[in-house]
Amino acid sequence: MNNVGMGNAIEADYAKQWLFPPSLEDLLEADHPARMVREFVDAQDLAELGFKQRGGEEGRPSYSSSLLLKVWLYGYMNRNRSLRGLERACMDQVGMLWLTGMNRPDHTTLWRFWRDNREGIGKLFKRLLQVAVSMELVGLVLHAVDGTKIFSQASDQKGLHRSVLEKRLKKLDEAIEEILKQTEQSADESVSCRLPEKLQHKELLRQHVQQQLELLNQKDRDHLQEGDEDARVMKTRVGNRFAYNAQAVVDEASKLIVAADVVVEESDNYQLVPMLDQVQENLGQVAQHSAADTGYNAIGELAKAEEKKHSVLVHQPDAKDKPYDAAHFSYDRDKDQCICPRGEMLAYESTRTRDKLHPYEARIYRCQSYETCPVRWQCSSSKTGRTIQIHSQYEALQRQREKLKDPEMRALLRKRSQIVEPVFGWGKQVLGFRRWTVRGLEKVKTQWLLLCTAMNMLRLHKAWTAGTLEFGR
Repeated sequence: MNNVGMGNAIEADYAKQWLFPPSLEDLLEADHPARMVREFVDAQDLAELGFKQRGGEEGRPSYSSSLLLKVWLYGYMNRNRSLRGLERACMDQVGMLWLTGMNRPDHTTLWRFWRDNREGIGKLFKRLLQVAVSMELVGLVLHAVDGTKIFSQASDQKGLHRSVLEKRLKKLDEAIEEILKQTEQSADESVSCRLPEKLQHKELLRQHVQQQLELLNQKDRDHLQEGDEDARVMKTRVGNRFAYNAQAVVDEASKLIVAADVVVEESDNYQLVPMLDQVQENLGQVAQHSAADTGYNAIGELAKAEEKKHSVLVHQPDAKDKPYDAAHFSYDRDKDQCICPRGEMLAYESTRTRDKLHPYEARIYRCQSYETCPVRWQCSSSKTGRTIQIHSQYEALQRQREKLKDPEMRALLRKRSQIVEPVFGWGKQVLGFRRWTVRGLEKVKTQWLLLCTAMNMLRLHKAWTAGTLEFGR
């Protein structure tokens, strides 16, 4: 009965009883995303994907891989990625109760499933794309490639940094030296000469810092996060942080993520072709054009893309207001020389190997008239004259520059940010994915693929509701 003054407000009736018990099917509307998750997972041959199947064991039956996979996938679709959070959801969230059939796997069971089935979880991403392609839901006209930095799960405060440790060691040495001087003076004035407790403390600190520096030497690193050794210090919008570089390729038409990976290199320079190769593997072919920003402008990658018949559009550094930028120098391979914007010749000097991680040969050309050049210091700050390095596959860069002179190609390239950046924004802002919840490169890769699968599921929900997407064996 309503309280006086409450009008027709609805209150909970805790004494309500049902004549018949409700059915699971009555809990959710027909277009609920949980139903899509069930259809997708039930349509897969999980054993073929690599999921471990348990059976024939004595004692209490274990939860099936199908049930636990549904929990993980639906959880990621709803910003729920922690083990405890998933455990709670299995007890009080209607969608999860429906998916599990009122079963309640605990956090330990969920963790074991993750630990034992990372390979299968990763393959699920590709399987969903294959279904979308078979339903003609993926466009192959324009794809955009990009990367984003996501923080390590380990604490940044516990990271080791060579420069910081060396400064700390220097200060400790100075402090120890000062304490020793004071001790010597005290020894002259007093019979008692015990080693000061302060000195003992400083010596212990010094030993600890030396051990940390030795660890950096052993690992050949300048930065190390002992709790997550695969993580690297990367430049982010909030400063240099331990992180991983998450890569993605996004389709313009469907906004689906068609390739995903994680690397420990801060630079995107050498990720273009590997990401396009993954698109080829996932979809059977690459798009007519694939667009990327300046970070992917590595000449070797441009050449590899040409060899593989991948049409790429890579943004070039803006040299419009830089009259003596390297882009304005021409190269004559037949005469083996470079020509500067003023028409002066740069002669061949030597061939050098560049880039330790991805070595390539570069021919070095040096200006011959720098001593009398009127724009010498505008062109270069070098006292020995301007040098230009020419990559062994320099022509690939020239062909890319020529391609981007076409207004139609430039228009396609301008769409890059509109295609891929909103996907990263969605993942970080809406789904709250700013930090990994696992440690180690292989685990991080699995988590990224699971998140991308969940995002693709959310993107495909409209097509599934409309009946243009079906999951069947």
